[in-house]
Amino acid sequence: MLTNWIPVTHRQALHCKQYAYLVAYLPAALPWLGLSLAQATGNYPLWSFFTPMVVFGLIPLLDYLLGRDALNPTDDEASNLSQQPFYRLLTLACVPVQLLSLGGALWLLPQLPDWLSQLGWAVSIGIVSSALAINVGHELIHKNERLEQQAGALLLATTCYAGFKVEHLRGHHVHVSTPVDASSARYGQSLFHFLPRAICRNVRNAFQLEAHRLQQRDQRFWSRHNELLPWYGVSVLLALMAFALSGWQGLGFFLGQSLVAIVLLETVNYIEHYGLHRRRDGDGRYERVTHQHSWNANYLLSNLLLFHLQRHSDHHAFPKRRYQVLRHFDDSPQLPGGYMAMIVLAWIPWAWFKVINPRVEAYYDGKPL
Repeated sequence: MLTNWIPVTHRQALHCKQYAYLVAYLPAALPWLGLSLAQATGNYPLWSFFTPMVVFGLIPLLDYLLGRDALNPTDDEASNLSQQPFYRLLTLACVPVQLLSLGGALWLLPQLPDWLSQLGWAVSIGIVSSALAINVGHELIHKNERLEQQAGALLLATTCYAGFKVEHLRGHHVHVSTPVDASSARYGQSLFHFLPRAICRNVRNAFQLEAHRLQQRDQRFWSRHNELLPWYGVSVLLALMAFALSGWQGLGFFLGQSLVAIVLLETVNYIEHYGLHRRRDGDGRYERVTHQHSWNANYLLSNLLLFHLQRHSDHHAFPKRRYQVLRHFDDSPQLPGGYMAMIVLAWIPWAWFKVINPRVEAYYDGKPL
């Protein structure tokens, strides 16, 4: 808990946490720090992978050392925090940071000495895009304000995954933790079985959902009313700009970092709902979504880095809640680590099943996790 290692009152802890969210910009700095180390040592192939080394090596360790954060705002505090512009500006500022990150990476790409260094660079920038573009884009598309929705869609377009806005809001949040949802992993399903199906089905579902919406309004698919077309157009424009800046290398880099970001997103989806399900009532309808249909991870550092994405249980119960007022619930299913550690675990299926399957079984048996 935050107040366990910072000797302050509840109110002071909330104030400290306000500025602690600035750590969410750390991923954007990591590739450039790795580049500095590469230039200092001459070992570009090694230090181009500095970002994944920190994100999936050091951060899980720091997560365990710093511990959990069970600090929940009261109702009055939540109302006040939701109105403060500082939190909104933090997420909106990710748009220029993400665009500068991509532009700078493309400019530097031809200067890297070999293909392995360029691969590490694409993986590193893809990790940045997963954090600043997809994660923050996810936060923004849930909001009512048009500026935030448009900013979120633009961020998603930088990873060629604009359809996520449509499918996530109209598909995933409706069908979460049911067999209908492509982003809810079944018990015993490996990540490698889940990933290609989730990506393909989610892209297809986005276009089907948008086509259905347009049909209901008696509007044509190929028209200005289709919200997918302009955002995928932005992705095409960015790809052309990447080609203009750095040729085929630039185009490959842009598509590669997009793929890394998309794979990380769907890996997180796998983690967030693995093995959980909504029961049917007597009429065959699924029960209402609550905080018990998503895995919760309450580790302080990774939650700050991801704008409280790991308080996913509360997010699905109340999708419009802003990140700064999402709450921890003890009776939600609890992951044994933050998302960075869980991503590594998910990529080793036998280890994932050994650790997580007993927790799924214990949760549904009513046993403490």
